[in-house]
Amino acid sequence: MSASTDRKQRQQAIAAGTDKKTLAAQEAAKKQAQSKLRWTLGTVAVIVLIAAVILLDSPLMIKGTTALKLGDTKLSPAEVNYYYGNEYVNFVNNYGSYASVFGLDTSTGVAGLKDQDCSMIENGTWRDYFLDAAEHDAAQITALNQYAADNGIALTDEELADVEASFEGLDETAKAQGYAGADALLAMNYGRGVTLKLAKEAARQSVLAGKAYDHAVDGFVFTPEEIAQYYEDYNGSHDFFDFLICDVKANVEEGAEAPSEQALAETRAVADAILAAYQDGSDIEDVSERFETAVESQTELVSVPRTGVQGSSLSEDYSAWLMDSRKAGDATVVDDSDGSGSAVVVFLAREDNHYNTVNVRHILVNAEADENGVYTDEAKAAAKARAEEILAEYEAGDKTEESFAALAEQYSGDAGSNTNGGLYENVPKGRMVAEFDAFCFADHKSGDTAIVYGESASYAGYHVVYFVGEGELYSNVIAESEMRSENASAWLEDLLLPYDPVETYWIRLVG
Repeated sequence: MSASTDRKQRQQAIAAGTDKKTLAAQEAAKKQAQSKLRWTLGTVAVIVLIAAVILLDSPLMIKGTTALKLGDTKLSPAEVNYYYGNEYVNFVNNYGSYASVFGLDTSTGVAGLKDQDCSMIENGTWRDYFLDAAEHDAAQITALNQYAADNGIALTDEELADVEASFEGLDETAKAQGYAGADALLAMNYGRGVTLKLAKEAARQSVLAGKAYDHAVDGFVFTPEEIAQYYEDYNGSHDFFDFLICDVKANVEEGAEAPSEQALAETRAVADAILAAYQDGSDIEDVSERFETAVESQTELVSVPRTGVQGSSLSEDYSAWLMDSRKAGDATVVDDSDGSGSAVVVFLAREDNHYNTVNVRHILVNAEADENGVYTDEAKAAAKARAEEILAEYEAGDKTEESFAALAEQYSGDAGSNTNGGLYENVPKGRMVAEFDAFCFADHKSGDTAIVYGESASYAGYHVVYFVGEGELYSNVIAESEMRSENASAWLEDLLLPYDPVETYWIRLVG
């Protein structure tokens, strides 16, 4: 090929872009373009991922999506977070440092619950546990709020003001703890999206739900015959029993798992001998003394008095015997169902709760404890003197129940009754401290007053008391309370049927 021809072909190749240098340059340019494309696509993916994370954490997703459906009601992740956080906070407040006993680590707050196995449920986390409780709570409040709407039940201005008042000072408290405000404090403790406005609305709904529930339960009506029969059907499980017992346990030989038949026979013989000695000692009038003497005559064991044992807590070994028609002093021997020996039992008394409760008002004057938590004689004397002043003020007036109630609301230190005139209704025996209880059941007439001392683990002081009158039969109080509770549970279960919680994709934002 001539030089001119070769040159001509190269020129044509260059023009066509097919010479070696050009091809190499084109290939390099192509690879560079592909690299840029991959880099660009990768960058876009990262940007999209970051945007998605930001979007998930944005107010739009926390407040604008649906995490839970309850019938026709939809709750956002923020609203579910409130219920979820509320369950957690209540649990921690109830158990305090003992929460760790259940395996709950509170150091991470609500944020760390999804990483903690929960001892309360099988194969689940604490997030699962509190979320399930939150969903149930939300369903119940939603259903009861709808019931309230359907039945014209609403909160009064005073009730609404009480809800508002429960949040007073929260913003200042939050700032004192280093938060920007109440919203930041609530979000940290309850979860993302929980604000002061949301918490107030949830609290309002909760109070309305309680009012709706009370409205429904108060509407249940039972006849006296139904109430009496209901208590009768308890078959003594709510009655209280006083009795004496001496347990005689059989010896178990070394290496054996249970007493031998001979050992059990010997034990039964001792128990029978105690019973016989008791029955032969009728010259001793006091039943407890007679039984104690009989026990001492046959064994080194001692008799044990048991008082106020509820029928449902009695041992099956002798419960049927005690619940049968008995009179004080009746005695028997029973064999222990676990095969450990025998017991001698003496019946003393049975309280079947067929007595009238009492209605009473009181004004509590607390004694001031010193820096060591001790109530000194001086502090108690001061409280008694103040109680005497209050009683004198009452007696200087018109001495009516209404005037006593007014003084209770003005002076009483009992937060449980000082907003309703110091009134306690249908009080049974043993409910109040000993001195107060003694006054209540000392055959007073309406209008009787007194000053009685009272002390428990939480207080010491004096009660100015006013006897209002007899209440209902305690057996009826017990029966009606449980009837009402059973009916309420059934009613609420039916009410909740259309509100079965349904989780959506956005439930993952809760917690």
